[in-house]
Amino acid sequence: MALDAHLEELSEKHRALDRRIEEELARPTSDDLKIAEWKRQKLRLKDEMERLKHELSH
Repeated sequence: MALDAHLEELSEKHRALDRRIEEELARPTSDDLKIAEWKRQKLRLKDEMERLKHELSH
């Protein structure tokens, strides 16, 4: 199903952003603005994933 594939793609992007945030936080001079933007992107992805999950259940 196309929605399943799209959901998996979004989930992988979400995990990749999580890894980038963790890597950036581990640096002594982490970029707070970059981290904040990545967190916003993660939230947008999570919202989209929840919307798709809702569509799949109906």
